Amino acid sequence: MSTLLLRPARSTDAGTVGAILSEFIDTTDWMPRDHSRAQDIGFAGQMIKRGWVTVAETGGQVAGFAAREAHNIHALYVAAQARRAGIGSALIGALKERADRLSLWTFQANVEAQAFYLAHGFVMVEETAGAGNDEGLPDMRMEWTRGAS
Repeated sequence: MSTLLLRPARSTDAGTVGAILSEFIDTTDWMPRDHSRAQDIGFAGQMIKRGWVTVAETGGQVAGFAAREAHNIHALYVAAQARRAGIGSALIGALKERADRLSLWTFQANVEAQAFYLAHGFVMVEETAGAGNDEGLPDMRMEWTRGAS
């Protein structure tokens, strides 16, 4: 793998960031498609405009991204062909360097994400039936606190 570069997203990254998000939705059986691919790109553009998005670039291509506002992680996705190469770990590590506490929501069906976050020191603090998310899927809130064991 090429050298990994983490950098703030630019407006021109919205298409790729949106495509990574769309790819996850399109390749995940349990995930409903509630928005169009164009809306995914628009959503990516909004997060980038707010200054929330860090992208992971390898070989000159965006291979993953994380979106964080204060202590809330709104998204962390890695392109399918780049998974299991340390990109997600690099992104979460960078977020942890800049915060004493992080919080995120993940779907209960997303056992791979849960395992990833548990391996990075997050703990599950709340479960819901999904009334608070667009997809209506059961979810859970996970948190990480610096210095917690």
